[in-house]
Amino acid sequence: MPVTTPVAPATVPPPDTAVPQDFRALLRQDPEIGGILLAEAGRQATTLQLIAAENFTSPAVLAALGSPLANKYAEGYPGARHHGGCEQADAAEGLAVRRAMELFGAEHANVQPHSGSSAVLAAYAALLRPGDTVLAMGLPYGGHLTHGAPGNFSGRWFEFAGYGVDPDSGLIDYAQVRALARARRPKAIVCGSISYPRHPDYELFRDIADEVGAYLIADAAHPMGLIAGGAAPSPVPYADVVCATTHKVLRGPRGGMILCGVELAERIDRAVFPFTQGGAQMHTVAAKAVAFGEAATPAYAVYAHRVVAHARALAAALEAEGFEVTTGGTDTHIVVADPGPLGVDGRTARERLCAAGMVLDTCALPYGDARGIRLGTAAVTTQGMDEDDMVRIAGLFGAAVREERDTGRLRADVRALAERNPPYPG
Repeated sequence: MPVTTPVAPATVPPPDTAVPQDFRALLRQDPEIGGILLAEAGRQATTLQLIAAENFTSPAVLAALGSPLANKYAEGYPGARHHGGCEQADAAEGLAVRRAMELFGAEHANVQPHSGSSAVLAAYAALLRPGDTVLAMGLPYGGHLTHGAPGNFSGRWFEFAGYGVDPDSGLIDYAQVRALARARRPKAIVCGSISYPRHPDYELFRDIADEVGAYLIADAAHPMGLIAGGAAPSPVPYADVVCATTHKVLRGPRGGMILCGVELAERIDRAVFPFTQGGAQMHTVAAKAVAFGEAATPAYAVYAHRVVAHARALAAALEAEGFEVTTGGTDTHIVVADPGPLGVDGRTARERLCAAGMVLDTCALPYGDARGIRLGTAAVTTQGMDEDDMVRIAGLFGAAVREERDTGRLRADVRALAERNPPYPG
């Protein structure tokens, strides 16, 4: 059995602390969990959240997640449930589906997947059979676990061929993609990654897929929020199936969704339920509807474009600090940087940065065996930070990695920046 490290109970705030009423009920009922949740809220408010896959949902999304729909079992789809009393569940899911279709210009949407990985699993289940060949970005170049990792269902059930990037530019090597497609004749081609900061050429991927008679699956988990805001090109006109998450830049609840044309709608729906999932999490589905509604506003479009502008500013400032930024910049919210020129590897850099209150990931670099750091600007942009703040963050990065200041001073500087831009003001 794995060894569990004991966790000290979080400090519960005194009764006069400003705490939402529903949290007061939790603190009375279960002060240990209540304290842990409040401590997490404090951590998020006093550190910089730079993990590319994270963001802050709106209070409205949080309210939907804590709604009475959490109590409802609703296996099936609107109008065809396996349980009674689903009138409001049907209304919530119908609204989420309509909003997703309108937001992304899709003919069909399934909003039930519990995660991005669940969405990809369902897409594979709808289109493939065990043993089929799939072409996807190789894991060392930024491919996701569902793109053929040996420990993942994808690597166990399907034969994956991995394409990579040009060693000089760091950009996808489309000539290699085409050559591999011709040689391996895959049943499906997957475009998408977790750490590629540029836009895929969806039209070219479509052309390659058509040449070899393959389905095209776009794994758009990371750029989907940018697509919603018009800050990134959409794969919907080109891909047979688009898989995505509803958190990350989209600022919805943690979950997944699938978009496709009408000709694949029934196969996708059956692959989600009953093949890969049971009852939908209806409170999460309602929260997805809220997020889709928010993403359809002009204010969200402004936000999405700011996320990209901030990522570009951060990439340029990191280069000025001595980091090597892969592909020379970014088109998205993602920045991948190599701290090697500063004398440390990605893991050491992450440890020093996290100790100073800057939370981020490591990732594979598209060359050699070294690891770099992956960061994103979605959460800090939600907090209202600007391009000048991105320069400040890059300066803090440089100081932390080079150990120019002690950790206590750096953490104080990070906390001051975070507290000037609270995730939930008031």
